[in-house]
Amino acid sequence: MESITFANRVAIVTGAGEGIGREYAVDLAKRGARVVVNDIGYGLDQGRTADKVVDEIKKAGGKAVASFDSVATMQGGQNIVDTAMDHFGRVDILINNAGILRDRTFMKMTEKDWDEVIAVHLKGAFCVTQPAVKIMKENGYGRIVFTASSSGMYGNFGQSNYGAAKMGVIGIMNTLKLETAKYNIKINTVAPNAATGMTRGVFPDEVTKRIRPEFNTPIVTFLCSEENRESGMIFTMSAGWFARSAMVSGKGICIGDTKRVIKAEEIRDRFDQIKNLDNALAYDHCGQIYSLGRPLTGR
Repeated sequence: MESITFANRVAIVTGAGEGIGREYAVDLAKRGARVVVNDIGYGLDQGRTADKVVDEIKKAGGKAVASFDSVATMQGGQNIVDTAMDHFGRVDILINNAGILRDRTFMKMTEKDWDEVIAVHLKGAFCVTQPAVKIMKENGYGRIVFTASSSGMYGNFGQSNYGAAKMGVIGIMNTLKLETAKYNIKINTVAPNAATGMTRGVFPDEVTKRIRPEFNTPIVTFLCSEENRESGMIFTMSAGWFARSAMVSGKGICIGDTKRVIKAEEIRDRFDQIKNLDNALAYDHCGQIYSLGRPLTGR
């Protein structure tokens, strides 16, 4: 089996001081990438978690540098990218992995709970990606991985802030993939599952043994490689299971002739057809959705 390698490639991994992000950074470094390990966190010994990962990579013969900037501001995002440029001279790969949880039911959610999660996950994805993608565009090459969550795609009790942010990240990807396609920049999103410090106490003990952080790494490593030619896809994984997830639309029905008024009663009477997802399809951009009505309306 031919190995996937990253010789002469430079990667930024946010939230890489522990958990899933650490696994991404270590694997990329083992395969030859020079890695910016970004994390604002401290360990139990009060040492910087990013420094520990950098030391681990260097001891294994790899190259890495730590970044302690927050992803939640434009200046922080620029500083993270500048760290890559100052030390390694380029940016080829970006994994937006940084995250926090502020779980609370919607009725008890505070503005602070909402703002902090949106700032790190959604705004953070923008703040780091924009300066990185500008460099990728100039170089005519890039691989970007965003991090979503099944909490956003399917819902999870007590995570309206987290779910909203994660679906927003998918929205960024869906637009950015179109804007950067001609520059050989491939952008995908993963929805990982793992027992980490962020999810401590969320999963039962028998589950945590199966959802180890490193089981998420292989598909992310591949998506970051030059061999990956796909863009704009969402992949869900857990405990060695990997699958594509997608926003889909059913065939639906056309009512009226685009001239007469359509009544709510017509919707009621044909609602089973409208909500039917048999043979549902994913689409590359929003314009394709509206073409579904063309055969009957002549538009």
